[in-house]
Amino acid sequence: MEPINHLCFVCLGNIVRSPLAEKLFIHLANQAGTVDKYQVDSAGTSAWHIGDPPDSRMRRVAARHGLAYNGRARQFQQRDFDRFDLILAMDQHNYAELARMAGGEEQRNKIHLLREFDPQAEPQAVVPDPYYGGIDGFENTYQVIERSCLGLLQALEAGEL
Repeated sequence: MEPINHLCFVCLGNIVRSPLAEKLFIHLANQAGTVDKYQVDSAGTSAWHIGDPPDSRMRRVAARHGLAYNGRARQFQQRDFDRFDLILAMDQHNYAELARMAGGEEQRNKIHLLREFDPQAEPQAVVPDPYYGGIDGFENTYQVIERSCLGLLQALEAGEL
């Protein structure tokens, strides 16, 4: 079986959760000395924020944890199923939209909920979207994504996927 090394994190607009997950995964893989094994990207299922930078509130929370990042939002495309080995949806809505776009079972099997890798999560748990709430929601989302990305990295390194 081919190793999983091309990952795409997906949320609705690609300005809060998925770009944070992309950068946190890279950061954690760098700390583990395995960053060169992975190619990581993020995207949104909607076109609402194409070209926009990541949400400034999430970047402020991340910076408090020592993680600075930039980037520009993009929309997930059908051809991305061919580019990525693993597609990590932030919630059920994103998961359903990706499954709808998938061109068959092989592509659908690449889609997982990110919180499948969070040791504190219940089955089918989602990454909360803090967009319409206060800064505490952004901190909570940061913690959830950090745990999930660490669990994902550990699962990949252990050959569990």
